[in-house]
Amino acid sequence: MLSYLAAALPESTSAAARLLALQCALRMSTHMRVWLSKGVLRSLRLDTAEGPWKELEHARWLRTTPGGAANEVTAELLDLTLFGQAPARPDRRRAADWALRASSSSAVRAIGPLPRLASVYLAAHTDPESGTGLSDLEQMARVCGTQPAELASTLDQLARTGLLGSWQACPDSGDLQWTLARGTGIGVDGHRREAVRGNPPGVGRWG
Repeated sequence: MLSYLAAALPESTSAAARLLALQCALRMSTHMRVWLSKGVLRSLRLDTAEGPWKELEHARWLRTTPGGAANEVTAELLDLTLFGQAPARPDRRRAADWALRASSSSAVRAIGPLPRLASVYLAAHTDPESGTGLSDLEQMARVCGTQPAELASTLDQLARTGLLGSWQACPDSGDLQWTLARGTGIGVDGHRREAVRGNPPGVGRWG
């Protein structure tokens, strides 16, 4: 789903809007409607923000709809290619809950939407046994809606919070390697990770 959103949303889409779109895509019904409770939005720190919704409406990816309960926001998703994204709805709902926990862990809760989105990407591409991950730096930057240079400072920020144990990027190959710190509370369950990431796959440094 992260890979799908990287292709479906404009490059200028903010990290906050991408976090919102991820939850909408994973929680949508078979009729492409979604009901996001205020509790979910509070966990995303988006319960008082209209900007991310307006970004997604401007991109013609969704439109908000009236008639929802007082404690929720309702929307209709507009991109029919979402139906081609695996897996089925029950697994997507579990992936949505997992992604919500990964983006609102104590290590990243208060440091902004970009680090929170980056933490979801890192956790989704981390081997659950070794705690290590490997990806392409530019691909991760594209998924997070940022540039590689800004992503590097975000990774340093995650290392300072204690979520990342270490990371390094090779400027020649573009490979990004990392190790999640132990005890971050972000677990990686196989089918939930696949649903979020889409494609299989200290202080930071460029090496």
